[in-house]
This record gives sequence, structure tokens and C-alpha cells, in this order.
Amino acid sequence: MDLDGFSAKEQERIADLMRLMPRGRRSVLEIGARGGYFTELLLERFEHVTALDLDKPDISHPDITPVQGDVTGLRFADNSFDVVVCTEVLEHIPPERLEAACGEIQRVARYELVVGVPYRQDIRIGRTRCPHCGRRNPPWGHFNSFDRSKLSGLMSGCQVREQNFMGSETERTNALSGWLMDAAGNPWGAYGPEERCGYCGTPLNAPPRVAAWQKALAKAGLLISQMQTRLASPRPIWLHTMFKKTDSPAG
Repeated sequence: MDLDGFSAKEQERIADLMRLMPRGRRSVLEIGARGGYFTELLLERFEHVTALDLDKPDISHPDITPVQGDVTGLRFADNSFDVVVCTEVLEHIPPERLEAACGEIQRVARYELVVGVPYRQDIRIGRTRCPHCGRRNPPWGHFNSFDRSKLSGLMSGCQVREQNFMGSETERTNALSGWLMDAAGNPWGAYGPEERCGYCGTPLNAPPRVAAWQKALAKAGLLISQMQTRLASPRPIWLHTMFKKTDSPAG
């Protein structure tokens, strides 16, 4: 599949996920297939690919089965797929449903899981304020932050076989900066035409007007974050892990 339309960082991330894919397996379930750009790449390793998302993916390929589904309640039998791939998904799951989602991923996998999540993302950076319900939303709907220990704990029925860090960033914030941004109404958060409130579903559009006092608070919060960022050491952006089920059959 042609990846020329992706940034260099994204191409590197996709290539690393493909390197982690187990060999010698026949079937794979991709959770969070979206438009199918990664789904078609999986055909290089697997004979049968099932592509799942909250809305049935619009994918037309004879070797790909698109299905509608929710990772917190998968409608598949135990051990239905040799491998399960789940990237850019777990950070979006409401925290109270995260453990159930990880349990389902492990349940339907026969041998391995390949999981990709943001690494130690500070989800205070870029928070938004819903114009309808007034609740704060994390940036890009990322409700969860992960490190190696947390991810391994959620995948308690598996062992880590390989783990890679990808990318590099230094962006940081702190409690004071976050408080100032929240008090200002989060006027400069991660708003966008595709972003929706995780609580009421209202589109998260940038506030049309920002009062002078809000700008002052937001500028102060931004300045504090920028000072911390300049002093921060780089850390990875993504964490990619290939897990092996501890109770998987021989093979």
C-alpha cells in the first residue's frame, strides 16, 4: 500500500507495527480499522483480515471482512483470531471501561496481540471545554495515559515478547498551568471539526469569542508550560508492544 501521503514519523510508526507482527499466523482482527489504510497492509502477513470499528469500515476487498463492533463487548468467541491488533484505540476508551476492553482483546486472541498506545501522554495539554455541557475534555479524546507498567497490568493474561518506543517529544505542563488553562475555559485546546465531546457528543469547536481576562489567564498558563518544555528531556511519543498469551495453545 502506498504510504507517500503520510508524514515521515507516521511512516516510521506504521513500519514498526508491521515489524512486530507475528509470522506464520493466518487470521487477524484489527480493532479500530477506520479507513483501512493499515488493514490492507495486514494482508501481507495474514490470509484472513477482519476490520472492526464503531461504524462498519467502508472497505471493499475480497480478503477483508469489515464489521461493526465495540471493543468493550466483542461479539466473537474465545480464541477466534490468531492475532489481534489494537492501535490508537485504548487511549480513547472511557476509563471505567478500559479494563473490560483489554479483557476482550485478550479473550478473542489465540496467540498474540499487537498494541500501540501513546506513551506517558500528559492529557492536560490541549484540553477543551464543551460548549454544550461545559465539561472538560482531554485532547483528541485521549482519556487514558499509558506507561509500560500500566499497559502490562491491563494485559495480565499475556507476556511481553517485544516492545518498542517510537518518536520523540519534549512538550510538558504542570498543575498550575493546567489550572490556569481550565480557569480560562481552555480557549486554545485541541478543537477541530472532527472532535466531539466525550460526554454529550457535541462538536468541539473553538470558542468564537474569548474575553480579555480569559486570554490573560491562558497566556500565563501557556508561558509556564513553555518554560517547562524548554527544560524537559525528550521522551518517546508511542509505545508499541507485542504480547504473547500465557494460556495460548501450542503453535
